[in-house]
Amino acid sequence: MDDIINEIWCICEETFWGIPGHGYMMKRQDPLPDISDQIIELFSAETAALLAWNYYLLKTKLDGISIMVSERIQHEVKRRILDPYLQRNDFWWMGFNQEKMLNNWNSWCNSNCLAAFLLLEDDPNRREAAVVKAMRSLDMYLHRLPSDGGCEEGPKYWMYAGGTIFDSLELLHGVSGGKIDVFQEPLIRHIGCYIYKAFIDDSYFVNFADSQAQVHIPAELTYRYGRRIGDSRLCELGARVQRMKREEGTRLEFSSMFRLLPALFNYTEVEQYSGKSPYIRDAWFDSIQIMVAREQEGSSKGLFLAAKGGHNGESHNHNDIGQFIVYCNGSPMIIDPGIMTYTSKSFFSERYTLWTMQSGYHNLPIVNGVQQQDGRQFRADEVEYTLNDKVTSLSMNIAGAYPEFAGIRSWIRSVYRDLSPNIKISDNFLLNQVTDDITQILITPHPPQTQENGNIILQDKNHNRVKIQYDSEMYAYSVEKILLEDEIMREIWGDTLYRMKLTAIIPAAQGECVIRISR
Repeated sequence: MDDIINEIWCICEETFWGIPGHGYMMKRQDPLPDISDQIIELFSAETAALLAWNYYLLKTKLDGISIMVSERIQHEVKRRILDPYLQRNDFWWMGFNQEKMLNNWNSWCNSNCLAAFLLLEDDPNRREAAVVKAMRSLDMYLHRLPSDGGCEEGPKYWMYAGGTIFDSLELLHGVSGGKIDVFQEPLIRHIGCYIYKAFIDDSYFVNFADSQAQVHIPAELTYRYGRRIGDSRLCELGARVQRMKREEGTRLEFSSMFRLLPALFNYTEVEQYSGKSPYIRDAWFDSIQIMVAREQEGSSKGLFLAAKGGHNGESHNHNDIGQFIVYCNGSPMIIDPGIMTYTSKSFFSERYTLWTMQSGYHNLPIVNGVQQQDGRQFRADEVEYTLNDKVTSLSMNIAGAYPEFAGIRSWIRSVYRDLSPNIKISDNFLLNQVTDDITQILITPHPPQTQENGNIILQDKNHNRVKIQYDSEMYAYSVEKILLEDEIMREIWGDTLYRMKLTAIIPAAQGECVIRISR
């Protein structure tokens, strides 16, 4: 208990429970936190919930040593979180002031503030007011989410967006004795289904936006979400993760007690569950314009394809309109590099100085030396998704994702997976003037092996392989190494990525570039 008390006391002595990067929320901008301006951000809310759980679970033992510990928890959480939560409506994440954007902050902060009130607040009127305010704020977020449940922030953030929506709903369901129950609402169901529709294999997910390719989702929460909405695929995904990771699956990033305790108590139930396979053959999210297609229903065997349209003003955006990825037997072949460790450059004005955010480091064309630009106005047009017995395809005009000085009148990118089963990437373009400054980029974690007549082989250490074919009379091949220094990137991809370039040989103002991918 001494170590626990020491830790609690040290936390209570901290001036600010948030991180420096969130100091922008304070009215007076200064390198040091303003103690007169108690803001609620992600990690101050997390800290409050953690202390509240310690109070709830350990109060008797803490009081047996010193009553000051429990009193200090109550005092600090009240002045830093509970009072500001009830008194203020100006925190952008609450959604009460017609904010341009709401994201995972809403449900993440609300779920932790709600837990702190329910565990720590003695006044029933204040507790009720907090519950009502949390529901109003969550509604602001839910009303902005697309009806198909698509998470534009990517699968990593599903844990903190959809996952903390579920945390909030579980708290409300529990405190109301089951009377607050919205788990059968279509939107809540679709938010849960998103994560298995973005699932590839093992720990790999479709990692558009700020997400690593490998995402360690909370197994028990995923299972419990599936159980609440009656979706056996979601339950099975959670159970598979737990069977694969065993006890390691309970060690979660930013994990609250509200997730850890069920993970321990339900461990055996989750591990023994057997449900419907989460490997679905096709999925389409119209709201975020993401297509997913695999070769076989119920299996990771064969080729897997995902592609996206959308716009370049999304939450946690990368400039990646027209991006696609290809896996073979669950192994990454043509990839989205993902994100590096967050720094001060990861947000605000310097974000797009980072190479991982730039279209030139995605599987996209560079035209006249110009890459895509950030902003909601830079978007895909003429988007068309097709699914039938012969083909799954996504077609779009990505010209609008580039600034005017790129000189692109039209650039129709079409991504196909047919029954052969092969993948075809077809780019039909029309430019303002003749140029040979056109380069197609492909990113892979494997050293490319070139063959004659426009063939490239990619192969992993387990001999999973794909063949890439292109017109070698029209495009010249080259490759450069991207040496990875970032720890997060190295954990997933090793020390090197390979940036393949197909550069136009013959000047043209219009034409077609076709890339075929097969096993």
